[in-house]
Amino acid sequence: MSDRHSIADQTAVSGSTSDSRPDRRLRRTALAVAAAAALGLTGAGVAQAASAGGAGAAKSTPTCAVSALKATFGEKLAGGMNHQGVVVKLRNLSGTACALRGFPGLGLENSAHKTLSSHTHWGDTWYAGNPGTKTLTLRDGESAEAVVSWTHANTGTPQAIHAAYLEITPPAATRHKTLAFPEWVDNGNLSVTALAKHIDVTD
Repeated sequence: MSDRHSIADQTAVSGSTSDSRPDRRLRRTALAVAAAAALGLTGAGVAQAASAGGAGAAKSTPTCAVSALKATFGEKLAGGMNHQGVVVKLRNLSGTACALRGFPGLGLENSAHKTLSSHTHWGDTWYAGNPGTKTLTLRDGESAEAVVSWTHANTGTPQAIHAAYLEITPPAATRHKTLAFPEWVDNGNLSVTALAKHIDVTD
């Protein structure tokens, strides 16, 4: 009897052990599947975030190319104390929206398009306060403007620069536009505001 009980007990124990292993395997498999699913969801979330970031970057407005801009003079400005000025406009003709931010670069050329000595001050001018640096999104056909000023007290003297053309370099550009500019500029000194959609001026 004791032997039979011992064999029966061993059989019961063995059966119990045999039944528990598949359960553990099933639980482990289920946990592995759940972990893989969680990792898959996390990966998908990261991919979606990256895709969203990429889409946002793709939709960002590009900087206006020099070739897409047309430079013109707007209002001419005059006043006392030998001050003179002009509004410079940069018009977007790219066919799509583009952006500009900051100050235009300026330079002087003689009648042979040779660069003359000049210095440009960025900020307030005689005719307008600086509007501040802002990113301007220009739709096709829209313009940004800046106010340029200088003095001409020493016209015809060695301290005055006799220009024939004005170089206008858009922000973030390395090439410039050229406009006829038959002006005397004391010491080649020019002042210009940052670009804005519109700047109020005073004569």
